[in-house]
Amino acid sequence: MPGTGLGVALMQKGMVTGSLAFGLFLMGLGLAPSQNRQNGTLTIRGHSGESPVIRAGGRSYVDVEGLARITNGSLSFSGNQIILTLPGVDGSPGTHSPTAAEAASSQGFSRDFLRAGIEAGAEIREWRSALESAVRYGFPPGDTWINRYSGAATTALSQASAAASTDDDRKGLQLLDNAFNHMQSLSNQMLAARKNMNYIAPDALQNDPLDQKVVACGQALHAMAGSGHFQDTNACH
Repeated sequence: MPGTGLGVALMQKGMVTGSLAFGLFLMGLGLAPSQNRQNGTLTIRGHSGESPVIRAGGRSYVDVEGLARITNGSLSFSGNQIILTLPGVDGSPGTHSPTAAEAASSQGFSRDFLRAGIEAGAEIREWRSALESAVRYGFPPGDTWINRYSGAATTALSQASAAASTDDDRKGLQLLDNAFNHMQSLSNQMLAARKNMNYIAPDALQNDPLDQKVVACGQALHAMAGSGHFQDTNACH
């Protein structure tokens, strides 16, 4: 049968393997004109587009040109042979078509991480604002009051960590971690000075290098969130 020879030729070329090669073998069998009726469509996970499928004799047949189109492959002809070359099979560079997951990894911050990251940044700012008020107007009795702010920031940071899915998310999370650690160090520094009965001027934070780093890092993270993409900054290191 001519169609059978076509399917064998495709497999002998080594351009397709497994079930795909078997599908191409079936396509080579051919159909009578009265049987050319579309019964469905073929889609391939990780690729866009679809190709018509025809059911006949208990088997499914797919148009080879449609298959090449949705796999980003290419067709070549040699005598009565049709050769389908899939991306990357020939080892040539630049033929790989990224999957949806790979494409997402290079598309900046994911929506879930961006939302969680903004919330974490807001909790860190609230923490700093509470500490600033304590320094300016006098610390409340005990140290438990600060735990409410540090605890909220810890929870928000954990949620951002769970939401990180892209490369930019993971890089941005590292800067959020740094911002949290800077704020924790500043908070510990002020609380230790108070516990040791050291004098703390009302404007002590204004000239504190660590506080300036916390503020600068927060501003950089805010701008980064607005852009939707990771941008490294020394302010958060």
